[in-house]
Amino acid sequence: MKKRLLAGVATGLLLLNLSGCGWVADVLHLELTPSTTETTTEATTAPPTTLPLVTDPPATMDPNEPRIVGVSSKGYQIVEDHGLTYVNGVLIVNKKYSVPEDYGPGDLTPECSAAFNELVQAAAADDIDIFMISGFRSYELQTSLYNRYVARDGQAAADTYSARPGHSEHQTGLALDVNSLSYSFADTAEGQWLAANAHRFGFIIRYSKDKQAITGYAYEPWHIRYLGKGMAAAVYESGLCLEEYFGIISAYS
Repeated sequence: MKKRLLAGVATGLLLLNLSGCGWVADVLHLELTPSTTETTTEATTAPPTTLPLVTDPPATMDPNEPRIVGVSSKGYQIVEDHGLTYVNGVLIVNKKYSVPEDYGPGDLTPECSAAFNELVQAAAADDIDIFMISGFRSYELQTSLYNRYVARDGQAAADTYSARPGHSEHQTGLALDVNSLSYSFADTAEGQWLAANAHRFGFIIRYSKDKQAITGYAYEPWHIRYLGKGMAAAVYESGLCLEEYFGIISAYS
């Protein structure tokens, strides 16, 4: 599989950061319940920026140059760089923002892997056993998984628990699933420890409970996303999911 190198984003320090797990469908049959949580929207007016806001780039523009393509409802610049989308320096992958088919580190990124090892060691010191069951996932593997779920449950149902190809956080090497693909994991000692401590090591529970209408995915207490310690702590303390925190949406076009 081809690999791409991330170019630096001109608007700030990148905090490496990972879409629905999908594999849960092999373990349990999800019961879909609509959420009444209000969704977020994106603003159309950009504040002064250091990069040009480009909605229809000219033919002569270098496609590899980072460019601002919008501003979120909370005023954060939405920057596109080498086919990747960043908000406030954070790589975003959800139902609206995707990654190229040939993108992927092939494994967890070094930063994510090191942070997870630190988390595992801290958990062990508290007699808690946390282990990875799914890490990096290629575009090809996600395609196979997603098509299988669509064939079995239909696209509408599959879209609530599995990401379409190119829209999976697993492809970035910044997300992983731990211990058990079951809702009951949230009630275990391990699940409770993870929810209370993941941010200390740079992770968040990516698909929060009662946030399906905003994230686009059912609750996944086992799926954690690496943001870096500072950003993870800020998101955790806000009580918001990533889409709410940045004021962006997650919906397929």
